[in-house]
Amino acid sequence: MIDWNRVTELRDEIGAEDFGEVVEIFLEEVEDEITNLCGQVDKSNLESTMHFLKGSALNLGFSEFSTLCQKGETAAGAGAGDGIDLTEITNCYAASKSEFLNALSKLDAA
Repeated sequence: MIDWNRVTELRDEIGAEDFGEVVEIFLEEVEDEITNLCGQVDKSNLESTMHFLKGSALNLGFSEFSTLCQKGETAAGAGAGDGIDLTEITNCYAASKSEFLNALSKLDAA
């Protein structure tokens, strides 16, 4: 669900002291997009939203969430946006976030 190698790489790149801020911004931006996505009646920008979510997820190592967003992006690009399971995507994000924050708090405590 989480690519911990990517998380470690990112943390090393930006430094442990700035990592928390990056995580906070990531979570805020993704949650805003998901909220907007789930409330949208007009799905005309669904492909770009899925692309944004996919890229954000890849940056922080949310691999399973990224894969679902990639599938959504592809479907939306092919005109099959109505077939995207937004519940599956949001549930995967919630599970990924929970796993990430639990493991991250244990790493920070160590």
